[in-house]
Amino acid sequence: MAIRYGCFFSYAHGRHELMRQFKATLVDALRCYLEPHFDDEDELFVDTDQLGGGDDLDRKIARALCESACMVLIYTPKYEAHAYTRREYAAMRLLEAERSAWYQLPSRLIIPVIMTRHPDRLPPQITESFYVDFSRFTMATGDLKSNTDFLPDIDKMVQRIAAHYQLQKRHMPPGHDCNQFVLPAVPPPWRESPDPTFPKK
Repeated sequence: MAIRYGCFFSYAHGRHELMRQFKATLVDALRCYLEPHFDDEDELFVDTDQLGGGDDLDRKIARALCESACMVLIYTPKYEAHAYTRREYAAMRLLEAERSAWYQLPSRLIIPVIMTRHPDRLPPQITESFYVDFSRFTMATGDLKSNTDFLPDIDKMVQRIAAHYQLQKRHMPPGHDCNQFVLPAVPPPWRESPDPTFPKK
């Protein structure tokens, strides 16, 4: 089964305008700059655009992950707090391990985009490889695809996605079937929970 998407968009849903606007303008920028690199594939898989109410969510998400060349992850503290987004991350790590047997990976398949930093620190799942820091984004920032402060990092992301797309098209084994891929179990939290008995008297 061929690659159908440049990347899977993994993020925690937001109720208010800042998170919604950040996601929307990042999606728009990536689609804009990825389009020249692809044939007939979609630039991104975004669940709000491509999932219907009657879909088997786990099956559809697993297949979309498998059919994506990479994952773009919007990191917020909310992302790591949600079991389902951590599960998407774990699923792409499994796919990364599988694809590392097809070709020598020039970079990781997961590209974290920092929207909001955790007050303690970023988790190692985010910092252990390339990531871009867009935490300076505000409601006043506007359109990312024409904002020169952010365009160099957008270009780095696009080049990584395009490279993996071409390598996977070339090296995917014949007969590879994404219908066989399933989501892993929910992984543990990325950081230790605070002691509920603290402070002690």
